[in-house]
This record gives sequence, structure tokens and C-alpha cells, in this order.
Amino acid sequence: MSTPGLPSSRKSGIARFGVFEADTANCELRKQGRRLRLQEQPFAVLTVLLERAGTVVTREELRTRLWPADTFVDFDHSLNTAVNKLREVLGDSATSPRFVETLARRGYRFLADVEWEAEAVRAVAANVEQHPELDIPMPHRGLTRCLFALIQVMYLIFYLEALLHWRGVDKITSDGTGTPWVLFLVLVTAGAGIPVRFYLLSATAFDYARLGEKFETIFLGVLALDVLWAGAPFLLIERIGFGAALASTAALLYVPFAERTLIKMAYPRATRAAVGH
Repeated sequence: MSTPGLPSSRKSGIARFGVFEADTANCELRKQGRRLRLQEQPFAVLTVLLERAGTVVTREELRTRLWPADTFVDFDHSLNTAVNKLREVLGDSATSPRFVETLARRGYRFLADVEWEAEAVRAVAANVEQHPELDIPMPHRGLTRCLFALIQVMYLIFYLEALLHWRGVDKITSDGTGTPWVLFLVLVTAGAGIPVRFYLLSATAFDYARLGEKFETIFLGVLALDVLWAGAPFLLIERIGFGAALASTAALLYVPFAERTLIKMAYPRATRAAVGH
């Protein structure tokens, strides 16, 4: 008596159902990542049922798929044995099935929902380079550097606008005491911020390999500077209203952390270490 061969799968890859996972390419059945022992015949039956999940697979179809015409075997006994072993491994029952339902004198039907994952998709996912620090695929460095540079340009525009229209800032922030403390703070932070932004902008443009390391060093200073300037929309509260000013401030408070993330994406620690050596 010859051993039946496995069917040619119409769907190739990983089939997931419940807590189980069937790898049809490697003929492996796993439960929550642990490999289960399942013989060739029961696995072949499982493969056919998974391909046709939710529909009836007749006994004749199983015979055609699993046993060649020239194979001499007690088909009914072999199929019943294979189904029983499959149920045993799955912890299933013929009387109250969760996976394999028997339809008297007709065949079988796979009851559980099946999710297929193609091997090609798995191969592509396996080959995607992961970021060494962040739990994300490695992003395009050109895009992250461009976004970081745009943030620096945004702040440069803020600073230049404040310096060019300082009289207007003084008028808006005058508290009637004759002490232009807000204007003084705006002028000092803008004057300090301009060289910082030009440094970050030029380092990004020339793709300075140690920019990630340098940014970590000055991050607290950048954070303090950005937090102060996050309140800038309130200088325009008469024009844009309280709600818009508050929303803009909330967005600007997030920007320094976005800068830090973008720098980590473009200049991961592993790359910086390699440059250092």
C-alpha cells in the first residue's frame, strides 16, 4: 500500500484559525507558536479543508486530491482515521465540532474562520529592515531629513517675523508698567534661536553623520526654546481667537519631540556608533 502524497495547495502560505497556525508549505501545525505532531495524511486532509473553509468538501473530492487513482487503499478507513487524528490534535469533537464538521454521507466542512498569509508577504516582511532604536520599519532618510529641515525653516520664519515687527510685539504685550519684559524675552530667544536653527538646517542639508549625537546634547536647550515659543500664537489672539491660539500652542509643544523622533529615524544610534569607530 503506497503512502498518499500531499495535495497541490491552491493557497500557499500560513493559515491561521483560532489559536492554531498551519504552514502548508512546510507541513507544520502550530498552536500558539508550539509545533504539534501531526502525520502526513491528517495534515493533507486539514490542508484541503482549510482551502475550502466554510464549504462542503465531499469524500470523493478528498479521495481524488489525496489518493492517486492507482493507489490501493481502504479509502473509507484511511479517511476516517485521518480525520479522527486531526480532531484529536485540534482538541475537536465530532458531536460538537468547532473546526471539522461531519456531514453524513456527504463529506466534511471546516467551520472556523481562516486567515491566510501568503509566503511572499511573509518574505517581504522578513526582509524589511527594522529601525535599531524604534519599533518601526526603517524610514526613508531623505523624507525624515526633509521634514526636520522644514521645522527649522518654520522656526526661522517665526524668529525673523518677531524681529522685523518687534514694535508690534511690544504694543501687543505691553502691560502698562513700562517694562517690556515679553518683548525682551522674544528678542533674546529669537536672537539665540536663529544660529541654532541655521546650524541644524545646514547640518541636515550636508547630512552631518553626528547630527543625531549633537542634537541629543542640545535637546534640553532646544526644548526650552521651543516651549517658550509655543506661546507665540497667543500674541495673535485678537486676530485668530482663543481656540485657534490654544490649538496652535498645543501643536507647537509637540514639535520638539517630533524633531527628536525625526533625528532618531534619520540618524540611529547604531549608525552613530559605527561612525564613531
